[in-house]
Amino acid sequence: MTKRKITILGPVYPYRGGNALFVSHLYEKLKPRFDVDMLNYKLLYPSLLFPGKTQFDVSKAHYSTLPSQRMVNSIGPLSWLKTANYIKKTKPDLMVFDWWQPFFGPCHRAISSFIRKEYKGRILFMTENLLSHEARIVDKTLTKIGLKHADAFLAFSDIVVEGLNKLQPGKPVYKSSLPIFDWFKPEENQNVAALKKSMGFQPDDIVLLFFGYIRKYKGLDILLEAFAQMEKTNPKYKLLVAGEFYDNEENYRAIIDKHGIGDKIHMVNRFIPNEEVANYFEVSEVVVQPYRSATQSGILNIAQGYYKPVIATKVGGLSEFIDHEQTGILIEEATPEAVVRGVESYFKLKETVNFPANIKRKTEDIAFNTIDDLFEQILDDMVGKA
Repeated sequence: MTKRKITILGPVYPYRGGNALFVSHLYEKLKPRFDVDMLNYKLLYPSLLFPGKTQFDVSKAHYSTLPSQRMVNSIGPLSWLKTANYIKKTKPDLMVFDWWQPFFGPCHRAISSFIRKEYKGRILFMTENLLSHEARIVDKTLTKIGLKHADAFLAFSDIVVEGLNKLQPGKPVYKSSLPIFDWFKPEENQNVAALKKSMGFQPDDIVLLFFGYIRKYKGLDILLEAFAQMEKTNPKYKLLVAGEFYDNEENYRAIIDKHGIGDKIHMVNRFIPNEEVANYFEVSEVVVQPYRSATQSGILNIAQGYYKPVIATKVGGLSEFIDHEQTGILIEEATPEAVVRGVESYFKLKETVNFPANIKRKTEDIAFNTIDDLFEQILDDMVGKA
């Protein structure tokens, strides 16, 4: 039986970050069942608009270096036409756009417009985020432009489903989840005490982890203010901040200096390559995400891959994927006081609640595990049964 063909436009290796990792997981999940053609970017963001040091994955180890065709220039109209012509020539049964940032609105609108005649009814937009976390009026406009020709959507949190129903009422919205990012396994029989010492901690230190690139909406400033209160109650508390600053680092350093807690905080201002990720979670007791806003979080899915509980603000999709007081702690508001209460609650509950075991059970039954079945349903609904 001939496999049905799905073409996906989205970032994968050699690009880095959560979007590339998600699309790579999706490709690997779909390829046994479908003929999957991966269209990648030859230019993702112009250098002037990218806040980090590099857009490319500098890791030595990779989840997947899957075959892809780097043909899309996000600001190159000629590449948009070339890509559309390629799609029409190769004739996929379903065309899938990965949407996560309004910046790509003109690019996605143009390509979907060029193929609209041949593919009306067969264009699916996967919406990891509907709007950027720090959305402006122009972002809302670009989102409307970019999603105009979507015939259906695939969302990964209830808050995105709700937003799509308001933005594009009447269009089908399917729902799944992000995968558990557990590929970056720690070494077997890892000596955690020795690993802690190699990273500058004492074996009995209680390490709280803030992981991933730093932007204002993620609330690191809130966590620093909270930590200044917590470390007074327990000198064994340490805070590990690991990720590249996309925000002004000096603003955070000022909070640290104000409270005189520099000796309690380990700051690693760089992209953490794949082969090092396990170390940061292995030495940590719990992950803290005091986000001001969220849809879903790839960091949460990495943490759950290591069976690490997460203390997170009850915003967006985070509350969907954390079972309060079972797999983590949900705090009601993004304030230092709420974070302190959340951490205190976790350590009290830890005496009677087996958080890792609960996380293990939860991650064995996530929606992404059957996303190939969902794509079969989407194809049946949009294209017709095979």
